[in-house]
Amino acid sequence: MRLGYFTMPMHPMERNWTQTLKEDRQTIIMADRLGFHDAFVGEHLADKLENVTSSMIFLSSLISETKTIKLATGTSNLSQMHPTLIASHAAMMDHLSEGRFILGISAGALPTDAEALQNLDKDRHKMYRDAIDVILEIWRRDPPYDIDLPDNQFKVSTGKTGDLSLGIGYLAKPYQNPHPEIVGTVVTPHSSSAYAMGKRDFHPLSANFLLTKWVKTHWARYVEGATEVGLVANPADWRVARTVFVADDEATARRYGIEDLNSPYRAYYDQMMRKMFRAKRQAIFKEAPEEADSAVTLERILDQLVIYGTVNSVVDQILALRDEVGDFGELVYAGMDWVDPALTKRSMELMANQVMPRVRDAIRRPAAAQ
Repeated sequence: MRLGYFTMPMHPMERNWTQTLKEDRQTIIMADRLGFHDAFVGEHLADKLENVTSSMIFLSSLISETKTIKLATGTSNLSQMHPTLIASHAAMMDHLSEGRFILGISAGALPTDAEALQNLDKDRHKMYRDAIDVILEIWRRDPPYDIDLPDNQFKVSTGKTGDLSLGIGYLAKPYQNPHPEIVGTVVTPHSSSAYAMGKRDFHPLSANFLLTKWVKTHWARYVEGATEVGLVANPADWRVARTVFVADDEATARRYGIEDLNSPYRAYYDQMMRKMFRAKRQAIFKEAPEEADSAVTLERILDQLVIYGTVNSVVDQILALRDEVGDFGELVYAGMDWVDPALTKRSMELMANQVMPRVRDAIRRPAAAQ
């Protein structure tokens, strides 16, 4: 099982933007040193708490500062930019990183971003589907381009003005052949997005803020989609994000993980709960769709969604997670604000150096015994 990293990122509104960007960069540089496989970074335009407005620009600043970690958009919001721009920027990012790039994609969930871009009343999910089809066509074809797919709102052509003898009219292709790994974040129970990803051979990343009982539905839907088109789904391609805090003692783990009013985990889920209620998406926190809204409390969310404890305790909780949801290829560690930098760094060190080796040993042992 690989170890990955994901951050939205999310920081208190009063914190300095320059400083939080520095901390988010330092966290990924540290993840690289600790052997994390990849790092996914989200983006939003109109959210003061989520400080990255372009995940590709942010990640490009880390290429020369890291050695092996794959740098992933988490996600590029495809309804917010013409697919020609995304295809070209992603191709350049892939070359700059010499193949250490993963294209994470979504429609873009924040309505205020859409309002700012005058997309609020548009079908952003169709824009997302249309955009990825065009991105793949750009990477698949050679110039001159005349991309006009059925029922697709995006058209791409260079034939009228291009001059291939002068190099005019070419669109960039990625470093990786045929293209970087494409990953989609899955955030709802029984997700149709997971099904669609299975049909496209894209790879799912189950969100850290979804109850475990709903996470397990993602793989079934993904397999259903893959099987329908004759593909064989590989659990190694499934990433499961979880909110994890590891400490040297149980008291510190519980205090910083859920109890302290200044806990970054408490602040994160307080914000997520309020945002999901505002967007009428609180069902992701419910045990059943018909459960009353009043049953969704911050304390219950923290108890259900934060894996915290000493090394041994966290190992046991991750193995229990795997027992419940089934085999998956990567545990994605969710990043938080640096309320206490020492505890933040220590948790990542313990996770990489002690928790994951023990988890991998435990997974291997049953196989070796057969």
